[in-house]
Amino acid sequence: MFAEYASLIPWVLTVTALGLMAVQAALSQREIRRLRHQLKERCDSLGRELHATTSGSMGVGQRLVTCERQLHELRATLDEMRQNDPLRISYDEASRLVDLGADIDDLMNTCGISRPEAELVSALRRRQAA
Repeated sequence: MFAEYASLIPWVLTVTALGLMAVQAALSQREIRRLRHQLKERCDSLGRELHATTSGSMGVGQRLVTCERQLHELRATLDEMRQNDPLRISYDEASRLVDLGADIDDLMNTCGISRPEAELVSALRRRQAA
């Protein structure tokens, strides 16, 4: 009786193998779909993070440009104030007069500075000359 069915054994094994392969393929497809879904979610999440980072960077860049512009304006204002400072002009003039031989009284009268200021300018210029 076994001999009758012996010829069916290769067919049964083939059908079983095909069945197992179909089950394995179905499981693989399910795993591929799960992984694909996880990958899509991760890509979407990274896209949102990248968008947030880009937006933040642009905001910081705009703020930096604003700060640089304000710094440039402040430097220009400071340079203008230094050039137009009447005391600086007086001290520059006083230094020049000391180099020409002016005394303390001449500095006070010509430059409109106090005696201690005139003495200081005179002492500094003489010290630099020495």
